[in-house]
Amino acid sequence: MLYALLFTIAGASALLAALLPRVVDRLPVNLPMTFLAAGVVLGLVPGLPRVDPMAHESITEHVTEIVVIISLMGAGLAIDRPFGWRRWASTWRLVGVAMPLTIALVAVTGSALAGLPVAAAVLLGAVLAPTDPVLASDVQVGEPADDPTLEDEVRFALTSEAGLNDGAAFPVVHLAVVLATAGATASALGGWVLEDLLLRSVVGLVSGLVIGRALGALFFRSRLHALRLADDVEGFTALAVTFLAFGIAELLHGYGFVAVFVAAHAIRSAERSHGAHRVAHGFVEQVERMLTAWLLLLLGAALSDGLLRDLTWQLALTGVLLVLVVRPLVGWLSMLGTRAGPRERWVIGIYGVRGIGSLFYLSWALSHGGFPAGPLWAAVGFTIALSVLVHGATAAPVVRRLDARRLLRARSRGSADIARTHV
Repeated sequence: MLYALLFTIAGASALLAALLPRVVDRLPVNLPMTFLAAGVVLGLVPGLPRVDPMAHESITEHVTEIVVIISLMGAGLAIDRPFGWRRWASTWRLVGVAMPLTIALVAVTGSALAGLPVAAAVLLGAVLAPTDPVLASDVQVGEPADDPTLEDEVRFALTSEAGLNDGAAFPVVHLAVVLATAGATASALGGWVLEDLLLRSVVGLVSGLVIGRALGALFFRSRLHALRLADDVEGFTALAVTFLAFGIAELLHGYGFVAVFVAAHAIRSAERSHGAHRVAHGFVEQVERMLTAWLLLLLGAALSDGLLRDLTWQLALTGVLLVLVVRPLVGWLSMLGTRAGPRERWVIGIYGVRGIGSLFYLSWALSHGGFPAGPLWAAVGFTIALSVLVHGATAAPVVRRLDARRLLRARSRGSADIARTHV
């Protein structure tokens, strides 16, 4: 009976994931909020198996990893804006300024306020710093479009940040493991700089770029019609590229997260306006939505089953400060001097959603170093739940209001241009 019940829950949740966006389109509720709450309720039902990510560390690590890389493929395919240092200025600000500051402030808060050891505090900062590519769909770009000028700065900045900062946070997760296992010795830190910071990052970037360009040329410009998969595209080829890019990068000792996002954007750049991108992105988005629904059910159940038992008010306050103060402030500061307007800077700063990537990083780090697992899981679980509720309830109406203001400004400029032509 339990086996049949689990299949029933899986099927009902997948069906709900398909229906929910239509039902709550104009309401301050989204898919992550609904499934997290449903998971909390399921966790209270007697007779169901307990959900404990600490007891199933390896499963948690690999399942969350799969969801993250699938979402990174979707993000890379969706971005319309061509790559460029100036065009992507907001991305570099968020990844290079906002994220390191967030890591540092969370680490200091976790150490000074919650009493975490230095290595655990650094890990908490690295785990919670990245904007999640899975749960931030309400504030990210939609399906691929033909005109890159239609992509607004808020959605572009948050999508590109989510695509790159998962890989950018990994070196700091490695640093936390080094501090926990070898200490802050010169040789250990030197090895971290050469291998985990430089080598892995470069290999991930280069392998993703090579794979993406090679497959882009094959899919769109091969002389053999049978090899031009874009002419008769199948959505699951996006999953093939996802796993291929990730696997090759990891085999070469690089960061697979970086490789997947870069490969996806390189394929998009090979033939920017081709309809194949919409098919591939649509398939990836559907798979991601289904897997996300199941993961959030499990996370909600874990919260009910005791994941928060080691949560102290100091750890809870660290999460509250991150979501409500630290990320909004450093995000806003990092956007000064960019093309984003004042309201857009605040929205970009506020909506750095925490999510599935944090679960992966934590489970990975706990399997590689000695950290206080209970308090860290409690802090991360609480912070993700807080982010899902706060951002989920406000993101859609805020973004709609920004869209309305943007449309109004565009109409005003159009009217002014018409008036000038008649003078």
